[in-house]
Amino acid sequence: RIKMTDDQAISEQTDLMQYVPKVHFEQIPIRNLVSNQEYQRNLSQHHVQRAAANFDLYQINPVKVSRRNGINYVFNGQHTIEIVALVSGSRETPVWCMVYDDLVYEHEADIFANQMKYVKPLLPYEIFMANIEAGNDKQLIIRDLVESYDLSITSSSVPGGICAVATLETIHDKYGYHMLDHVIRLIVATWEGASQSFSANMMNGLARFLNAYGDAVKDDIFKEKLGRISIKELARTAKDRRSGSLGFAEALLIGYNKKCRNPLPWDKLYTHKLPQKKADEPEPEKETDDMPQSGQLDLFGLGDDEEVSE
Repeated sequence: RIKMTDDQAISEQTDLMQYVPKVHFEQIPIRNLVSNQEYQRNLSQHHVQRAAANFDLYQINPVKVSRRNGINYVFNGQHTIEIVALVSGSRETPVWCMVYDDLVYEHEADIFANQMKYVKPLLPYEIFMANIEAGNDKQLIIRDLVESYDLSITSSSVPGGICAVATLETIHDKYGYHMLDHVIRLIVATWEGASQSFSANMMNGLARFLNAYGDAVKDDIFKEKLGRISIKELARTAKDRRSGSLGFAEALLIGYNKKCRNPLPWDKLYTHKLPQKKADEPEPEKETDDMPQSGQLDLFGLGDDEEVSE
């Protein structure tokens, strides 16, 4: 091996330093930090309160600060400082800051605008499996429940696999363990592992359906009637009615009520107002005009979008 001269070593070190940000770290009291600049998004009090209620010291990232004219401008981390202030009860609380001394306002805005451009977010499956490795109870319980039906949690759609991981957690969080168990059990019994039977919209739609009607839904009748309808046909009916899991819930209700002497009432299916109906959409039986509307749902609500997996 050829030994480098001192000049070569210094040159190599200098070349490497161009990849190290010119920053230093300081603990700065929150009261000495300025945020809410024009390029930043509005502060979300809902997010601050929710994060504060689930505060974890090990999840705090350093706040990025641009020091201009002696003032500490926060250009990444405005929610972090508000969360810490709320939890600690004081704006005297210090936070670790990554301080830049050589930025101008326009450069800060550019960094803020492009900070997530090349960041690859974690997929629901990756988060779920990390929670399994961490030994977290909820994910272990869900995994064991899925495996009790000879199924597995997977990163992509395969026979015998469930890849709509976030949907499993959502149903568990919103309705509880027994509802999730009921959803999986009915799908297995009715469609016997058919492709797309464990899609996000299918599971969410079934959860809505079961939650609305409770003990009025008889599993044997559900299996007999819905088992005659393929998942593809259900999906077509759902798409024709309205988007997302509500369309699937309506498709399930249509199938369950077919040739039924005492059909389940339509109005019980809706706990929120409906989206605007399509112009050519027929009125469902017994549906009232003053049903509440299904709007934007909270963190633990059942969403109307198909879960995407890579």
